[in-house]
Amino acid sequence: MFDEIMEKFEGSPSQQAVIRLLLERGFSVNEEGRVVSGGIEIPYTGIAREIDVDRRVVDSTTDAIRSDPDLQRIFANISAIPSLRDLAPVLDLTVMTVEVDAADASGIVAEVTGLIADHGISIRQIISEDPEFTDEPQLHIITDAELPGDLLLAIRELPFVRRIEF
Repeated sequence: MFDEIMEKFEGSPSQQAVIRLLLERGFSVNEEGRVVSGGIEIPYTGIAREIDVDRRVVDSTTDAIRSDPDLQRIFANISAIPSLRDLAPVLDLTVMTVEVDAADASGIVAEVTGLIADHGISIRQIISEDPEFTDEPQLHIITDAELPGDLLLAIRELPFVRRIEF
């Protein structure tokens, strides 16, 4: 899906940058063509500054989204979710990031969370990045407790795990 969306903007790397930002941040495009997060409008100038493009690039990208029924359906319905990942140190939570070889394989989340559950550790949040929308998808698991060494070894030894980070 991500590749199909990006192909629609293949002639403009700047517009692709706008699309990537909208997807990464969960910003939608409303019926008026404004970029929003929920009901809060995000100024084009702020978006442009963030990705170092001209404000008019953001405007032309939202126009293109509104004129394409497939893109319009996607960007009208995308939304952001609050993440505990960056807030975890403040709340004394543990964040484990798992990188895998084939992120589109089935059972990855089930195996990792099953091992955590077997150790009686409560999971506060799981964020599984979609392999369709990012080049290097990661699985972020936020827990109430520190993860013991034997659990980390068990997760690390799973055949699909490439790397674990805290």
